[in-house]
Amino acid sequence: MERWVSNPRQAGHAWLAVALAATALAWPAITSAAPVVFEASGSAPADIQTAFQEFRDFLGGNNNGVGGSFSDGRREINWDGVPDAFAAPNNLPANFFNKNSPRGVVFFTPGSGFQVSGNAGVAPIEFDNLRPDASRKFTTFSRQRLFTALGSPITEVMFFVPGKAQAATSKGFGAVFTHVTRDESTKIEYFDVNGRLLFSGFAPAIQGRETLSFLAVGFDEGEEVFLVRITSGDVELGGTDRGGRDLVVMDDFIYGEPQALN
Repeated sequence: MERWVSNPRQAGHAWLAVALAATALAWPAITSAAPVVFEASGSAPADIQTAFQEFRDFLGGNNNGVGGSFSDGRREINWDGVPDAFAAPNNLPANFFNKNSPRGVVFFTPGSGFQVSGNAGVAPIEFDNLRPDASRKFTTFSRQRLFTALGSPITEVMFFVPGKAQAATSKGFGAVFTHVTRDESTKIEYFDVNGRLLFSGFAPAIQGRETLSFLAVGFDEGEEVFLVRITSGDVELGGTDRGGRDLVVMDDFIYGEPQALN
């Protein structure tokens, strides 16, 4: 049974092989799970702050920050501490948040890589370097940086014991999006270690520019999330194909403390 809360409307080759194995099923069946869904949308950070905080409370414990390994709590990524050398116009290493700033996640994409938007005065903000009108469409939940995959709207997030090449699982994951204007354009899929789909949900849409949408799902009946697949709209940034109608990028990530895979 689903429970809905707050509805105000490239790493190393070994890690890549594991990720591909985990997602080998093209059309996985949804397994029995008990998702707790948190979602919100609006034109200002305050419009989604309650849902974001409720997901924090669901995960429990502290924000465990960088490094170490803990039995409870959560990790958060807001992109703002990424050094300029790893932000626009430069790319972000896929394993930055398990090597440089270990928080237990590694990213994968069928595209060409990842980028964090630049700081004002250093580089064009909010991906204006990739698309001149981008900053007129996007806004931030936590100033001032955003995150995107390049050449694909798909980002996969795989969990590790922070700072180690040891696979892990999490009890839940959420993301903030900006400029979700169409229903069913932006979604998060949650997979277990066998590649089975535990849950799939769409981020709430809202019309207009410079808007925010939040979607998070937690599991509290023993389910373990091994990999998350995020589809951010249907327009590529940093690619040759600009087709599609919903240009979406991401802000904050929040997820349960990665626990070593048994």
